[in-house]
Amino acid sequence: MATQEILLLQPVDNLGAEGETVSVRAGFARNYLLPRNLAVPMNQSNRRYIDSLNQRRAQRECDELAEAERTAAQLKKTSIAIAVKTGEGGKMFGSVTAPSIVDRLNEDGITITRKQLLLATPIKELGKHVVEVKLHADLQVKLNMEVVSENPIEEDEE
Repeated sequence: MATQEILLLQPVDNLGAEGETVSVRAGFARNYLLPRNLAVPMNQSNRRYIDSLNQRRAQRECDELAEAERTAAQLKKTSIAIAVKTGEGGKMFGSVTAPSIVDRLNEDGITITRKQLLLATPIKELGKHVVEVKLHADLQVKLNMEVVSENPIEEDEE
């Protein structure tokens, strides 16, 4: 297969960060990266462009890390409770998913995305839980949360 050297103008997941020179298949460059202005073909005039991209990337990464550290400080101080409907014996109707946790955090003024929340499976039990939040490539924080019942728990009569 034919490959092509390209210069990334923006970060591309699983490929590289802005300012990096990578070798990709020609079709991927021609059909995806170049039309979306994510990259430019590598040539002499674009080589000069690398320095400015690297400076911009260093500044962006520094800003992102500072923002992630501020958010991490907020998350360490935060413990949230999510109320769910329950039936007999405290059995939950449904589950607590990543979007519901993100919405609850947004109510408290903490902005994270669903992708940053490392929740492998939805929470289907009442009680205390610890959820990992990946704020930056170098920074993960544990979020303490509790799933509680909206209504009083009625015990099974057996």
